[in-house]
Amino acid sequence: MSGSIKDRVAIVGMGCTRFGELWDKSASDLVVDAAYEAFEDAGVEPKDIQAAWVGASYDISAKTGMGLTAPLRLQGIPVTRIENACATGTDTFRNACYAVAAGIYDIVLALGVEKIKDMGFSGLGVGYYPGVSNTQPMLTAPGAFAMLATRYFEKYGLTYEEGKRALGAISVKSHANGSLNPQAHFQNKVTLEQVVNAPIIAEPLGLFDCCGVSDGAAAAIITRAELAKNFRPDPVYVKALQISVSADYGRVSTSYDFTEIKETYIAGQRAYEEAGIKNPREEISMAEVHDCFSITELVTMEDLQFSPRGRAREDIESGFFNLDGGLPVQPDGGLKCFGHPVGASGLRMLYEMYLQLQGRAEKRQIKNPRLGLTHNLGGQPGGCTISVCIVGLK
Repeated sequence: MSGSIKDRVAIVGMGCTRFGELWDKSASDLVVDAAYEAFEDAGVEPKDIQAAWVGASYDISAKTGMGLTAPLRLQGIPVTRIENACATGTDTFRNACYAVAAGIYDIVLALGVEKIKDMGFSGLGVGYYPGVSNTQPMLTAPGAFAMLATRYFEKYGLTYEEGKRALGAISVKSHANGSLNPQAHFQNKVTLEQVVNAPIIAEPLGLFDCCGVSDGAAAAIITRAELAKNFRPDPVYVKALQISVSADYGRVSTSYDFTEIKETYIAGQRAYEEAGIKNPREEISMAEVHDCFSITELVTMEDLQFSPRGRAREDIESGFFNLDGGLPVQPDGGLKCFGHPVGASGLRMLYEMYLQLQGRAEKRQIKNPRLGLTHNLGGQPGGCTISVCIVGLK
């Protein structure tokens, strides 16, 4: 690896709106709410921001940076709009961090926002994929990830009932965590029986195996590491930022395995190397991963090397990923409880890591966390973009 972001930049302020069906809020309202919480948290004013990055998958301002500058009245500063599917929020943060690490700016804003509920979507669309032939199937998101589940069950010898209960335990855990979070879209606990008996969306995935559509925004103030303690005594340092993008071979090859996401493994490996991590299961304190579907979380546990191949089910059912387990996953409730306003999700995950590391997560607080990991998957198995971010204390 030719260069590293490790300990070169720090987060000194963050903000996050409540996620949900926010009929009384515009995208501009969400930008203002998230940004001003971050400004106050960092002890800065809008005039202190030297540059900004805004992430949005759907259009909020003719695909320019004005979706950020107009509501915040940031006249004339450089703003870049980022779009990278479900990794949009994390890639927005990544680009802002790199500009600070390069020495171009001392203090910048990264903000992700999405206002989807007003569009009438009941679920995210299929999206456009670059064609390498005319053979790609057109799949809904639930259909594509359902194949991940059925193939995983077959490869590792799980009966349908065993697989359903393993996936169900993931949703039960995330809803238990989300019930402790006043900013979550869904704050209700569910039982395993409710989950496994819920209406089927795409066999074997039922209603509680799928995340919802939501509105929300989250923001971060980033500065150089050597300046961070001028703003606050407990800055959170960036340890690794990695993106891995598929060449889409998996969507046109009949040999695609459908039991792992290779791009997640690659991004995770690079992130561990960048952060100096040898044993992620032991060294990562907590994680927020892209649980668009419960099977995505299960497979990601193996791709990120939290569990051995084929054995994530054992860790899920033993409670290893619960809030009081060895490696808590989705401590804020995850996409299952926050829904997925695409541009905001990555920064929302980072917000939870930030609060946990500073000991400010209240009822969800994890004991003595040192390193937190976030992960996003944009696209579908076989054709996707992956982000992995690791943050921690010095």
